[in-house]
Amino acid sequence: MLAARVLAQVFTRGRSLKAELAWALPKLDDSRDRALLEALCFAVLRRRSTYDAALASWMQKPLAERDADLRALLMVGFAQLDVLALPAHAALSATVDAARALGRERQAGLVNAILRRAQREGFPMQPARDAFPAWLADAIERDWPAQAEAIFAASLQPAPLWLRVNRQHGDRGQVMAALEQAGIAAETSTAGADAVRLATSVAVSQLPGFAEGALSVQDLSAQQAADALAPPAGARVLDACAAPGGKSAHLLERDPSLRLLALDIDARRLARVKDTFARTGVGADAQVRTADASDPGAWWDGVPFDAILLDAPCSATGIIRRQPDVMFHRRADDVEALVGVQARLLEACWSMLRPGGVLLYATCSILRAENVDQVQAFLKWHADATADALDDGFGIDCAGIGRQRLPGEDDADGFFYARLLKNA
Repeated sequence: MLAARVLAQVFTRGRSLKAELAWALPKLDDSRDRALLEALCFAVLRRRSTYDAALASWMQKPLAERDADLRALLMVGFAQLDVLALPAHAALSATVDAARALGRERQAGLVNAILRRAQREGFPMQPARDAFPAWLADAIERDWPAQAEAIFAASLQPAPLWLRVNRQHGDRGQVMAALEQAGIAAETSTAGADAVRLATSVAVSQLPGFAEGALSVQDLSAQQAADALAPPAGARVLDACAAPGGKSAHLLERDPSLRLLALDIDARRLARVKDTFARTGVGADAQVRTADASDPGAWWDGVPFDAILLDAPCSATGIIRRQPDVMFHRRADDVEALVGVQARLLEACWSMLRPGGVLLYATCSILRAENVDQVQAFLKWHADATADALDDGFGIDCAGIGRQRLPGEDDADGFFYARLLKNA
């Protein structure tokens, strides 16, 4: 029932899955129930187009908008049979009981009949492309013709749990030993000096040292932002869109002498930066401030920064495997608006960077308009800007001005990096 309520909010109100799960998960005491709730929601979103087609075929009358909770519940039942492969009798019984709990007593028979048909006939395996809205699938094929099918497939797979080792608490070898002692299988990555990948996801409460700040959850691609920026020791650093604080904390874990300002326009999300700093034990001398990075005149003290991290707002098309609702919430005209925001942020951040300084422009998008096209346009109009080459460890070379990691490469998220130097 809880999964149906979460998904109904995602389907009809445009709510993010992450936000709805943040509300729903604490209502469940058992970690196994929380894991099942997440698994059901992710399964439905990845197979939504298939389930929509089944409902259209199997129902005499289409469900009305007011029946969003019933539609979501039927899809939850489908996912139990189709993806999670739960025993059919248990899936049917639980879904019919949930229908009654939702006040859908009159539709309990319909739910039972539809699920029995699903049990008999099953669901076709759809091409991965069909799970994506047409505009997005077309954009991916246009931007990445040779890699498109792999992108579609990887984006529909569950993402692994990546951890970041806090160097202020010990080295990666010590963390690996502690995980082994706790019976948690893990492996390191050559692409990230602080990265550890778990073979099977576990609750953070089970991770040795997590509560004390020795470990944080962060995808490999996000961790590589610290490698790409590589600020000099003691540098004055701006994290222009800092929330929820993982990249700022990573920079400080590597070099506590950095004079870092974590900035974000969203005060509620910025509170998470403070929480991250407190848990990891870094940032005692860092500044945390609510402000719009694109409007320096409203907050900047005029002292240039040595290094700036601009992890810009984007379409999030590189992290669909973690946020499958992105496929349904994002629209083509959103990308155009985001490109404008990114350009304003780039312009403003560049004005605050000292000559000889470095700016890392990064997104979790895989669309050229937000990445290589954005940076090419910036370089065209800024004679004092030079793209500093990054090596193959950051992904595919993009016209010599940046690197693109595609979803699933090194089992990491899709991410773009461009390291820009300001000529002295």
